[in-house]
Amino acid sequence: MFLGSVLSRRLGVATLLALGPTAVAIPMCAGPLGAENALAKPPLARPSRTIALNETAHLHLTSKHLLTLNEQGEASGTIHGTIYLHLHLSNNHGGVSAEVNIYPRGGSLSGYGSATYRVEGAEAVFSGKLSIARGTGSYSHASAPGLRFTGSIQRRTDAVAVQLSGPLST
Repeated sequence: MFLGSVLSRRLGVATLLALGPTAVAIPMCAGPLGAENALAKPPLARPSRTIALNETAHLHLTSKHLLTLNEQGEASGTIHGTIYLHLHLSNNHGGVSAEVNIYPRGGSLSGYGSATYRVEGAEAVFSGKLSIARGTGSYSHASAPGLRFTGSIQRRTDAVAVQLSGPLST
């Protein structure tokens, strides 16, 4: 009776007799809290990589509400994809705030920025900074805290030309 001798040494004969026929041997398993998990290696961190981002896009107006221009087009340069830009113009302060969403192959990038603008004839020219705050897919760890954000707005058609440049960590 190997099982009985093991149980009697662990539980004591009196306890084993008290349990009677209901005594069951429960094997010690290494489950989620077992020893093999304590020795498991933590997941390896993915090394970050920096891309010199240099994007240009010629966008067309999709909708307009008061001083907000919603633009769409194709970004070309370092990464290619559809770009959506929401420009919020400040009529009396010469400022622009922007929300940008880029959908390159394999994921997306989203960010926010601000710029100053000045009117030069038929165009309003802007220049400022834009930060990529989040990404998805292969860009899920993307970060770009201070991209250069420049462009122009055709005052007659509200078409926008925009450039983004600077380091993007992925």
